[in-house]
Amino acid sequence: MAANEALQEGYGGIARVSRACGLSRLTIAKGMRELEEAPVAAGRIRRPGGGRHQLLVRDPELPRMLESLVEPLARGDPESPLRWTCKSTRVLAAELTRQHHPVSHEKVAQFLRAMDYSLQGTRKTEEGADHPDRDAQFAHINGQVRRALTAGRPVISVDTKKKELVGTYENKGRQWRPSQVAGPGEDP
Repeated sequence: MAANEALQEGYGGIARVSRACGLSRLTIAKGMRELEEAPVAAGRIRRPGGGRHQLLVRDPELPRMLESLVEPLARGDPESPLRWTCKSTRVLAAELTRQHHPVSHEKVAQFLRAMDYSLQGTRKTEEGADHPDRDAQFAHINGQVRRALTAGRPVISVDTKKKELVGTYENKGRQWRPSQVAGPGEDP
């Protein structure tokens, strides 16, 4: 509005409007330049090219790097028989940042959802202590599954425990898993 008034005033208008309303002369001059520019296209709030560039434009390797962290055995192979991660989005984001691919934990969660992972919760809390190297267990199972599938044999994965409490016990933890592999509380 101040820029419009300064335009109406003509010569010396910037100085008079600046004194009258207390705005900087530079701000008023910038407003006058904006008034002379063509309006932005309908449905836009900035000219094309304004704002931040999309993360994938700046770092196209980011999804591949995330996939390599989530699926260390598959190394980008989307046909891996097992897919899992025990890492949180914050841990994954910190690891990507350490590898010179800075990203927030929220963006990691968006990428995981786009890769068809969903956060799965398990049903029971008191299942006993986890094996010290749970990832190594999954790596071993994955190797066995790959060998069986290569040989043309069917594969069934069964999760067994020595002891399991009977009842509706809830596990507070959740893990990222692909949506199509298993539903909540199901084994892949």
